[in-house]
Amino acid sequence: MQSTGLQLRSTVKKEGTLELSLTSVTIPEPKPDEVVVRVEGSPINPSDLGLMFGAADLSTAKVSGALDDPIVVASIPPSAMKSMMGRVDQSLPVGNEGAGVVVHTGSADQARALMGKTVAILGGAMYAQFRSAPSRRASVSSCRRAPRRRKGPRAS
Repeated sequence: MQSTGLQLRSTVKKEGTLELSLTSVTIPEPKPDEVVVRVEGSPINPSDLGLMFGAADLSTAKVSGALDDPIVVASIPPSAMKSMMGRVDQSLPVGNEGAGVVVHTGSADQARALMGKTVAILGGAMYAQFRSAPSRRASVSSCRRAPRRRKGPRAS
């Protein structure tokens, strides 16, 4: 398994800007009762938008950086900076929940039983390639793949 993955981070800068970036983060070795999930989907909720964009004026957003390391910067109006002061210079991970496949587990039986399973996780930092979590927080998904539609005429 790879040792790092990308994670979307949101940072309010003291200069009055918000910065979104994809940051390389270390994938920790799971503790005995933990699993590592390769995230395959994560919804965008209103609470995610609040953390992701804060009070930024998105009409001022500009993309910079390399193609494989983009950074989005947007201005925060001075009148809105007061509400953002608790976040200044903190790189915060985004994404409340998500789902994916367990690709690595700790040694506990409960964790090992989830290996290869598709699970859902609540707990933040889900806009990422990988997310580790206690196995008790990973619920096995009951979603099923839709059957493939057959080509050709339908039987009546």
